[in-house]
Amino acid sequence: MGCDRNCGLITGAVIGAVLAVFGGILMPVGDMLIQKTIKKEVVLEEGTTAFKNWVKTGTEIYRQFWIFDVQNPQEVMMNSSNIQVKQRGPYTYRVRFLAKENITQDPKDNTISFLQPNGAIFEPSLSVGTEADNFTVLNLAVAAAAHIYPNPFVQVVLNSLINKSKSSMFQVRTLRELLWGYTDPFLSLVPYPVTTRVGMFYPYNNTADGVYKVFNGKDSISKVAIIDTYKGKRSIYAVFESDVNLKGIPVYRFVLPSKAFASPVQNPDNHCFCTEKIISKNCTSYGVLDISKCKEGKPVYISLPHFLYASPDVSETTDGLNPNEEEHRTYLDIEPITGFTLQFAKRLQVNLLVKPSNKIQVLKRLKRNYIVPILWLNETGTIGDEKAKMFRSQVTGKINLLGLIEMILLSVGVVMFVAFMISYCACRSKPIK
Repeated sequence: MGCDRNCGLITGAVIGAVLAVFGGILMPVGDMLIQKTIKKEVVLEEGTTAFKNWVKTGTEIYRQFWIFDVQNPQEVMMNSSNIQVKQRGPYTYRVRFLAKENITQDPKDNTISFLQPNGAIFEPSLSVGTEADNFTVLNLAVAAAAHIYPNPFVQVVLNSLINKSKSSMFQVRTLRELLWGYTDPFLSLVPYPVTTRVGMFYPYNNTADGVYKVFNGKDSISKVAIIDTYKGKRSIYAVFESDVNLKGIPVYRFVLPSKAFASPVQNPDNHCFCTEKIISKNCTSYGVLDISKCKEGKPVYISLPHFLYASPDVSETTDGLNPNEEEHRTYLDIEPITGFTLQFAKRLQVNLLVKPSNKIQVLKRLKRNYIVPILWLNETGTIGDEKAKMFRSQVTGKINLLGLIEMILLSVGVVMFVAFMISYCACRSKPIK
């Protein structure tokens, strides 16, 4: 009987040890199998689930616009007063609903290049007004012409055309005109060939954005769809901020840091954005990036909305701005196992530089340079409820289940082994009667 009892205890301890070992082995082996399965499906190459969803996203992506309506145009022109603006919006469009084009794999550096066709559909139910709403905004053609043609003689000619067309420093335009383009009366009078259509995003529909070059994830799934270059240039980066729970899915939140808009003095990587002769005061100003080289010489500057993270001198000519980190910063929520971006908010402000000009009448009374905010946009996308449910069941659910099984096996095995071994030792110390 003593032998049966001891043998039973030893058998229980052995079973517990086997379960614990199996649970321990299952951890690395299970993780390896999951990683192998995930890597097979999330890399961006023909035939994978990720590639199919990436070529034409099933998630609805919206671009919201807030327009800075100028409240005191005459005071600015006559007295060089601060520009008083009032934010109006959002006006919402559905974008990025067309499939990517010219997709090319580069196996040498594990990247994939593509063009993103542009299209925008107005969403009245998500907007505060219509595309016919009017705004008082900077005259884009007048501001750009004075900057592009600094020669005094040329500016005398431009001034006569501006006056003849009855153009001014500011103008009233509809939302549709401001965003997507209108025929400018001043440019229509210019005798030499010049584009007479003007708009913040003109041309847009029936054009393509890019070339984008992103990582396909073959060398590391954490880099899937991360932008390497845009039009061959350096792209803006994001840094990890915190863990976030998105519809039951644990994600990592990455944010656009203030350093990305820092002055070249603070961040040497931004040296190519230095505009020392115009606004940056020996390259010490920060918060705006000069992208005029990308805009055919037009004095376009981008920033975060309401000049978030900008130096005080950048916004000193504008009243009515209220930078708020929660509303105006850019972030991406990335699922760490697959590398998928499940939610993002890309927020940027578009500004134009206006300088005084002795030869152009409508700019003659200005006594300083202005960085004039025109609008800011928020491009957002969030994984839908159905896709989130599918993601939880297909990815995080299975991983959590495997982790639970591993922990149960390990815990039960350890408890069984310890309990049976203690019982065995206790029984061995007692004399059998």
